[in-house]
Amino acid sequence: MIISNGTVFCDDGVFKKMDIEVQSGVITALGEKLSQSGHEIINAENHYVIPGLVDIHTHGAMGADFSDGTEEAMEIIAKHQLSHGVTSFLCTTMSLSDDLTIKACETARPMVNIVYTDRAVMRGLHLEGPFFSIEKRGAQNADFIIKADISKFKRWNETSGDAVRLIAVAPEVEGNLEFIKEAAPICAVSLAHSTADYKTAANGIKNGATHVTHLFNGMNGFNHREPGIPGAAFDSDVYVELIADGVHVHPTMVRAVFELYSEDRMCIISDSMRATGLEDGVYELAGLRVTVVGKSATIDNGSLAGSVSSLTNCMRNAVEFGVPLEKAVKAVTINPAKSVGIDAEIGSLTIGKRADILVLDKDLSLDRIIFGGESL
Repeated sequence: MIISNGTVFCDDGVFKKMDIEVQSGVITALGEKLSQSGHEIINAENHYVIPGLVDIHTHGAMGADFSDGTEEAMEIIAKHQLSHGVTSFLCTTMSLSDDLTIKACETARPMVNIVYTDRAVMRGLHLEGPFFSIEKRGAQNADFIIKADISKFKRWNETSGDAVRLIAVAPEVEGNLEFIKEAAPICAVSLAHSTADYKTAANGIKNGATHVTHLFNGMNGFNHREPGIPGAAFDSDVYVELIADGVHVHPTMVRAVFELYSEDRMCIISDSMRATGLEDGVYELAGLRVTVVGKSATIDNGSLAGSVSSLTNCMRNAVEFGVPLEKAVKAVTINPAKSVGIDAEIGSLTIGKRADILVLDKDLSLDRIIFGGESL
């Protein structure tokens, strides 16, 4: 296959006019006017060509949630993701009982890194909970929030086949800083759902945290006298997630964050929940009732409960809000892949990497999905 004449997002973060050669499911050449002899030709003239998207924080879609712990739910979500140009993802749980967390890990285990032709590849698990602060729980179920427990975490990871790629923790809770130090060699650790002040957040990073979950949401604000987690992240090299659905973070703040933080550590996420792709109505999230009206999903106390947006729409939103396209593309491809250590095979259009490729119209709508070298 030759994808010809496209405006290609290259490893240096710049769009260039060039061709891409794909053979046996991987990228084998990039350059101007590659030989087309013997190849299927896809003409990408007047189109952007970017890597398949990587969603490291997604709970569900189309009525299904990873916390359901069923193969059917995981299949539904993975198919929905691929249909929107997400080719790799982390299945993300919430604060659950120990039994339900084990069930989700057990069910996910045989699906991790398995390639199905009709669904995005599950690259591992993201455990968003239960080691949080009650005060900043948001839509996390308070009944299941506990102090960090390294033995529980190791058991969950072992159950998943050592597939946990990211775990979120509130660093201010007693014992959680020590947990961060012990968990950091196993997977990426993120600061989340936390009342931590700047000093505590900085200590969390010093102890091994390399990530911040949905910046500004579920934490104290970026105050001029007490900058909290956002300030500690600014003064470090950690990756920061941002929900760019237009609800969780104001468009002005989306632009500001991309100016304040290095473009190499910004990760746009969907944080999508089971109502994504469905109509307004009442849904369930880890035992809590969620009401969806338009772009907003809230629990009964008014707290936001994840998003109902795809990662593709979040990327488009970021650009509409004023983020340069190059930076927005980095934030949905190579940055999230690097942040959780899954970038060896995916995340960029690099020779030798898997041919997960999106062809976009100039308005960023999906024209074609190429998945493992096959045009869908």
